[in-house]
Amino acid sequence: MDDKLKQYIGFIGGALGGILLFLQSMGIELAHFNDDTIQAFTEMLLSFVPLALVVYGVWKNQYIFTDRAKKQEQELKHKGLK
Repeated sequence: MDDKLKQYIGFIGGALGGILLFLQSMGIELAHFNDDTIQAFTEMLLSFVPLALVVYGVWKNQYIFTDRAKKQEQELKHKGLK
């Protein structure tokens, strides 16, 4: 996964951690908003983003979804490139 993408996900996790500390300093305790849920959310993003990129790549390289893609596939077959 791209290093910049990991940095953005880390930034989101850090921002959520900062919000948690701010709320705790004001005496606000939220039962479902704690370090464990922030860590779980960050891990979920780290695993979901590559999956989304793979799904997009597979979808983009298929010739079954749009008419334009079907025409492109026929042209590639006609030129002997596929």
